[in-house]
Formats: sequence, structure tokens, C-alpha cells
Amino acid sequence: MVRIDKKVTRLYVLDTNVLLHDPAALYHFEEHDVVIPMTVLEELDKLKNGVRDIARTARQVSRTLSELTSAVSFDEIQQGIPLIDAVGQGGRLRFLCYSNLQPLDHLEDNADNRILAETCRLRDERPDASVILITKDINLRVKAAALNVPVEDYRNDRVFSDSDVMIEGAKVYTIAGKDGAGLWESLNVEVKVERVDHHLFYHLSGEMPPDWHIGMLVSDSDNGADFEAIVRDLTPNSARLQLLTNYRHHAGVWGVHAHDSRQNFTLNLLMDPEIDLVTIAGSAGTGKTFMTLAAAFQQTLDTKLFERIVFTRAPIPMGEDIGFLPGTEEEKMSPWMGAFHDNMDNLLRDERDGTSSWSEGATRQLIGSRVQIRSPTFMRGRTLNDTFLIIDEAQNFTPKQLKSLITRAGRNTKIVCLGNVGQIDTPYLTTNTCGMAAVVERFRDWPHAGHVTLKSVERSRLALAAEELL
Repeated sequence: MVRIDKKVTRLYVLDTNVLLHDPAALYHFEEHDVVIPMTVLEELDKLKNGVRDIARTARQVSRTLSELTSAVSFDEIQQGIPLIDAVGQGGRLRFLCYSNLQPLDHLEDNADNRILAETCRLRDERPDASVILITKDINLRVKAAALNVPVEDYRNDRVFSDSDVMIEGAKVYTIAGKDGAGLWESLNVEVKVERVDHHLFYHLSGEMPPDWHIGMLVSDSDNGADFEAIVRDLTPNSARLQLLTNYRHHAGVWGVHAHDSRQNFTLNLLMDPEIDLVTIAGSAGTGKTFMTLAAAFQQTLDTKLFERIVFTRAPIPMGEDIGFLPGTEEEKMSPWMGAFHDNMDNLLRDERDGTSSWSEGATRQLIGSRVQIRSPTFMRGRTLNDTFLIIDEAQNFTPKQLKSLITRAGRNTKIVCLGNVGQIDTPYLTTNTCGMAAVVERFRDWPHAGHVTLKSVERSRLALAAEELL
């Protein structure tokens, strides 16, 4: 926030919200010392009771601190508890406790102001070191800057830096592109073609592009491509590409056809039995939910590859919360499932007369016997076998929450995460720190995962104008 001239010795004072946001934050400051004020311990004590996620996290932090202090003597606590990270290095953990702390002038007595006062006193006591307050509270950072207290946001949990973007999962070579060359003109490789079990593979030998990764789409055009393949194996000097199925015309998925290379790649990922985890990003109207539901019904109702479809999403309101909802779990989740019902209406629409069989009781009963709408709150402890799990609005989950959902996968289960990092409604989450970004980055090179960012949008003039003008 404010440029800081950092000295060799640094003391990082952690705010409560940093530990609640990342319980492992203690180990993310390399060789520098971490300081926890007594005010933070008091706040953790107040938050530890209850069944909410914030209470569980507070208890987890308290257990970590208890394990660290129980293994050392009192003198060692006074000198600083060694913090050893995964690579065998780290600084020390220190506690900040002042019996005669003087509050800052003209500021009321509250937790934030006490943390500021503790940080200011530590700064005055340690002129040999850079004392830096770490907090995710924007207002506290502003107050600290105004009081000339060095302050920073906690950035270690960011999957991407500010200059990076989420990977698109696709590399499209067009003659009109920046290099002015097509796919094969851009690659200096030798190509061998092999057919295995009705699949066509391209074996490339030579220097591979540095931005390629396993599970990536390689295409020679956005629309009407002659060559579309997925990278199955990759080394610096070789690659194996599998030609994709063309779902544009006769070979649709439950009546749904691709309009461009990215949509065709998406349908291939959704229908590929070798891909267990699919992440699909894109703005509203790109067809994320529509294509996913079509693939789910194709493999559940037609080919019987899965026994059921489980649809869930984060129940995060865009505006003010309307309070508790009556009814069963599915009835409580129904107001959050507008995207599901809208897309079902479109999937079952008869183009000849414009009617949809989704409104008919028999159709709802048939599909309802294979579709379960579940709240993520009650997923912990479950193991989902023979299931096509759809996680909608994945950008509103924290990495920890999304990990809890993905680890529910059992035998013969496929998981699809849908989201738009430009529409995050969860407080304290950003495009860099949300669960969607974490999953895309962590599974980037796993051979059984695939990601694609959709770009083509089919929306009304009003929606497009609102996107640009508001």
C-alpha cells in the first residue's frame, strides 16, 4: 500500500484476519520473524465457539499455536519459537504482550486500534528491524498508513500475481495472429501420425513451446478449425496430441452442438472418460452450464456411464440476504438453482412449437430421479461413487472449501467446476485468491484434468450493452 524500505531483519505482525484467511500463514514468511499480538489471541478466543467455518478456522489456529508452545520451554517462548517450513527453514514466532500499553491518542479502544498501538510500540523498541503490520482489513491498512506504520496486505495465498491471468487452457494459432503464422508454420517439429482404437494421435519431435501444458487445446483457428487436438503427453522435446471429436454438426451432445473451437474442446473434456476434473471459466452466456448439463444427461440417461448427477453451488447472495428458507434441503436450495432450471428449460425446448417439456410433471419426475440438488454445507464426510458432480459458481468458494468438495470423489466420479472470477460475491475473496483460481493452477499439469476459458457469448443487445456501459 505504501512503499516500505525494508531492513535485513524484519518482524511481521499478523492481524487476526490473516490467520483466519490462511491458518498456515505462520510458515509463509521465509526466514523472517512472525509476531502475534495478545489482542489477536483474545479475538481468536472469542471466535472459536460455534459450527461456522470461521469458528473451525479459529480453533485450527489455536491448536497450531498450542502445539508450537507445548513443545518448548518458557525461556524459548521468550526468545522466539523456531518455525520450520516444508523446505526446512523459517524464522521465529514471537508473542507481543504489554502490561502497560498506552492507547493511541484520539482513537477509541477497540481491537484494531490496540493492534496498531502494539505495532507502534514494537517499532519504537526495535529500530534495528523493519516492523510491518500484515492485515487484510483495508480500513486498518489506511489507518496504519496515516499513522506512519508500515503495513502490507497478505499476498502469499495468491495463486497468480497481479500481472498474470488465469490460464485459458487453449492455444489458437491463426495466420492473423501476432506472429503472422499458422500452427505448423510456428512449430519447428517432426510429425508422425498414429491411429489407436479409433483415435488419431500426432507425435511431435522437436522443441516444444514453453506455454504448452498437458490437457491444453491446440487449434489452428477459433472457428471452423481444420486441426483441433488435446495435449496428452509433453516433454521439452516431444509431445503427443490427440485429435478431438467434432461436436459441431451431426455428432452433438444431447442435441447440443459446439459453435467454435473452445466450445468443441469443452464438450470433448466433458465427454472424455480419461478426464476426471474439468474446470470451465467464462462470463455469463458462454454456455458453461448448458454444455455441462447436456454432457451430464448424455452420460447418465443415455450411455449409463454414471448413476446420478449431483448439482451444487455456493449459496452466496448477490445483495442483502433474505434470511432462512423453509422446507427440505432441495427446497432450500431451489432459489439458488435458477441457472439449473433455466438451462433445463432450454435443453428440453421443442424448436418447432417453442414449448418445453421441463414444465411437465413426468419429465421432471424422470430427470429428478437421477438429479440431486445438494447444499455444499452437508457434503463433508460423503463419498460420491458413480456420480457426475457439478459445482456451479466455484469462484465463490475458498480453496479450502473447494478442496473439501473435490475430495468427495469416489469410484467412477467426474467433477466439473464452473465459474467466472469476474463475479465474486464472497467477502475477502479476489480473482487471485478464490478456489476456482487455486484449482486451475494446482491441476494445470495433471493428465486427468482439463481447463478451458470460454469467450464466445450469445446474449441480447441489452445484456451486452449493460456489460460495457455499467
